[in-house]
Amino acid sequence: MNWRTIRTIAGKDIKEATQNKSVWLPILIVPLIFVVLMPVGMILAISSTGATEVNPLNDPDFALFMERMPQFLSNLINGLDSAQSGIVLLVGYLFAPFFLIMPLMFSTVIASESFAGERERKTVEALLYTPATDTELFLGKVLAALAPALLITWGGFLVYSVVVNVAAFSVMGRIWFPLPSWYPLILWVSPAISLLGIAVTVLISGKVQTFMGAYQSSGSLVLLVLALLAGQATGVLYLSVVSVIVIGLVLFLVDAVLMYYAIRTFNRDKLLASAG
Repeated sequence: MNWRTIRTIAGKDIKEATQNKSVWLPILIVPLIFVVLMPVGMILAISSTGATEVNPLNDPDFALFMERMPQFLSNLINGLDSAQSGIVLLVGYLFAPFFLIMPLMFSTVIASESFAGERERKTVEALLYTPATDTELFLGKVLAALAPALLITWGGFLVYSVVVNVAAFSVMGRIWFPLPSWYPLILWVSPAISLLGIAVTVLISGKVQTFMGAYQSSGSLVLLVLALLAGQATGVLYLSVVSVIVIGLVLFLVDAVLMYYAIRTFNRDKLLASAG
């Protein structure tokens, strides 16, 4: 396997993706929403309402969540007042699954530009006639989607950490974020969920004719993130450090199966025929 060839294919895909407005526009907008607007809005809402009736912390569902939360969460807010506890639980804990939307979205939107995007640009024939093996073609496109998705996600996490600590400093009086569970979430789960999105999307984009068709077909993967969010909010699943590591392990096992299947079933002759 020639890694220079793989990097060349990845570089070509990244360059073409940056020229597609449908690719780079979500990459600009989504981080602004999840990294800046939403956390700042939540912090301001909690700190400005204090103990009034409109305070989101007075919601009965949130009160029930606080009654049922495990010991590791209780330890996080031990000794904190109502506003401080709300910021830690909402921005530092419950918001965490939302962050996984970024690596999933970025990886799928770039991966959708792989074979499906090449069909629209009428460049797939030239690519398929290159001396690269099927495995090198596939891995090059995986790398093209994975690398930018992780770099943007990790960069967004650093910015999020600064934004959250600065916005909440007047209430918290200290640097309190990141919480322990965020490290495996960002460094372990985000690569796993990115690979899942890429594997599924590249398999789909090898069968559909358009970039938007591939992207829309893979959009249902966001339900995984929403399931994590719902499970966390309802108390069915608590994202402790151990549970986050286990979730990442399960995702990586699924990734391995899908990647193996994708490489074994990839057939450039069929892909070339479908491009005609």
